[in-house]
Amino acid sequence: MKRTGAQIIWEVLTREGVEIVFGYPGGAILPTYDAMLDYPVRHVLTRHEQGAAHAADGYARASGKVGVAMATSGPGATNLVTGIATAMMDSSPIVCITGQVASGAIGSDAFQETDVTGITLPITKHNYLVTRTEDIGPTLREAFYIARSGRPGPVLVDIAKDAQQGTVDWEWDDTPVSLPGYRPDLRVLPDEIKRAVELINAAERPVILAGHGVIMSGAMSVLREFVEKTQIPVAVTLLGIGGFPASHPLNLGMMGMHGEAWVNTAIQEADLLLAFGMRFDDRVTGNLKTYAPYARKIHVDIDPSEINKNVRVDVGIVGDLRETLETLLPAVEAGDRKAWLEYIDELKGDSAVRDIQRLPDSGHLYTAHVINDLWHYTNGEALVVTDVGQHQMWEAQYYRHDKPRTLITSGGLGTMGFGLPAAIGAKFARPDAEVWAIVGDGGFQMTASELSTCAQEGIKINIAVINNNFLGMVRQWQEFFYKRRYAATPMHNPDFIKLAEAHGLTGLRCTSRGEIEKVVRQAQETEGTVLIEFQVEREDAVYPMVPAGADLHAMIRRPQPRAGTADDPA
Repeated sequence: MKRTGAQIIWEVLTREGVEIVFGYPGGAILPTYDAMLDYPVRHVLTRHEQGAAHAADGYARASGKVGVAMATSGPGATNLVTGIATAMMDSSPIVCITGQVASGAIGSDAFQETDVTGITLPITKHNYLVTRTEDIGPTLREAFYIARSGRPGPVLVDIAKDAQQGTVDWEWDDTPVSLPGYRPDLRVLPDEIKRAVELINAAERPVILAGHGVIMSGAMSVLREFVEKTQIPVAVTLLGIGGFPASHPLNLGMMGMHGEAWVNTAIQEADLLLAFGMRFDDRVTGNLKTYAPYARKIHVDIDPSEINKNVRVDVGIVGDLRETLETLLPAVEAGDRKAWLEYIDELKGDSAVRDIQRLPDSGHLYTAHVINDLWHYTNGEALVVTDVGQHQMWEAQYYRHDKPRTLITSGGLGTMGFGLPAAIGAKFARPDAEVWAIVGDGGFQMTASELSTCAQEGIKINIAVINNNFLGMVRQWQEFFYKRRYAATPMHNPDFIKLAEAHGLTGLRCTSRGEIEKVVRQAQETEGTVLIEFQVEREDAVYPMVPAGADLHAMIRRPQPRAGTADDPA
């Protein structure tokens, strides 16, 4: 059957199960947008192409499916770059489709021409430039296969305008995609399993480091079986939160720069680390020379390049984590590690009550209070999307996630502006979920124009703007390491309530802890997107903190109030 290249694009998308596309039209992609009206795909018009990429990313993380973003050539394509890099760092499967100038004009510096495949080569799993109509179908099928298989990631397909306009005979071919040299189906070797089992059974002070791979591989259930059989405690990475229930007694909490003090200490004193689907990021390890000096190390990852990249390991297992754990589970011995678990409990001491109990409700609103109360008033069931900064770390500390894909955040790239558009994508992925975007006053303003997307699409998101009139995390570094020289971090902000109302949305304000329940309940009961501005303590800091490059156990702790002072909670 004769079809245009533009029609082929939508035929492939619908056959791949795509229901939502986030994008922004323009001249070089216009043939594709014209053809879109004849296909059952919902298009969400974001207010910036960066918002489209983040929304596709949020959709992918919340659903486990491939997210799709679309843009025109030149500035439209380059505006996707930050979102593509974000997805690449966090292994999120998205396909970005961009228009390109006509093939005969490529290389001539034509209007809105940019070499987007050259620009995105380092930040995509793969990318393509398509100049012939007959190549569109096979290329898009390959793009989806690459994006979702193995270690997921972003794929960009740049399609010349004349290829979209051209006509060819085309029929859908459902033959499985096969690419020479690309082998994402990796089988675990028996010798590696045997060596890992020997180390696990012999360990007296083991710790599991559970990362994003637990969620992406669907290994939550088998991980829990493994943990309960071996009695090995679990520390989670930022992106691993939700992969192992926060309420489980063997969940120690988050590790790393802003992780729990007892978690970092346990890692430093462990005799075996089992790294499951994590990549030993510098924010997790601190100083590599002093990282877990007494521990043997087992690393399971689907990406061979991650093994021994940052940390030398004793056993490196390349393969799907769920399949690997299913192989390990019957082979490992039931564990009795009572002494080790009791020691970790001693490390916690009264810190298990958390520092939030030490922050008095004395007219000052702390972000920790906001997050803890939000967890309480949502029954821990919300799908939370954060931006990047202090609020992100407080969310990880004070909102206890028991289920996977309920915390969506930019980990590897640390992208300010991610929160709101990613929350939009997450809401489309899971329309029945209670979605909260927790954002800082700085990052929120980078993509605040997406409030109009919320209004136009009629979606229900609750937005908690944590307003301390600072670029909070940068200010914290200036406080700790630059003698409180607050260069370019104080912020003069707009009236966030009026901003929400200008977009046709509801705006609320909270200035004390006693008001939190009222505004949260009001947001939950109000139709449409609601923005709540929480005016919080301006110079609070996230504790503990491991300074960049410092030993993991060299943590800066929250200063304790002197007994008998006004701030003494006793």
